[in-house]
Amino acid sequence: MERMVRFLAPATLTLAPALLTAAAPLPTGTLTLRVWNVRNSAGEVHVNLCPHDQFLKPDCPYRGISPAHEGVTIVTVSGLPAGRYAAQVFHDENRNNKVDRLFGKLPKEGLAFSNDAFKRLAAPTWEDAQFVFPGGAQTIQLKMRYLLGASGPSKR
Repeated sequence: MERMVRFLAPATLTLAPALLTAAAPLPTGTLTLRVWNVRNSAGEVHVNLCPHDQFLKPDCPYRGISPAHEGVTIVTVSGLPAGRYAAQVFHDENRNNKVDRLFGKLPKEGLAFSNDAFKRLAAPTWEDAQFVFPGGAQTIQLKMRYLLGASGPSKR
């Protein structure tokens, strides 16, 4: 039995650091999104933080909602693991939890994307909208854009 313990001990000690490293969780933190150019205080501002495979889809795993404030609305997402994300944001003026569209295409409510990756007639690309969240506390700014109706105040 003593020989068996001596034989296994070095192998076990070699694997221990690898097992500890593999089990270490990613750092988490809070991302604060400062959304400016919000045109009114109606409804809510919704934030969806998406990894690459869920970008521009409705099922992004990390979300935040805050009551809309004309000018600037602050939304925070806590417990966000470090990683690469893209933010897709909308001003839900009528609180129906979706982006209302004219003729099924043209957004009636405001939209914003990280890195100001907004395109008037097409969806932004992942490459344009992505950013790295290292964990801890981070703040990013986004400009809300409205294709129909009045825009928000231009102050940041």
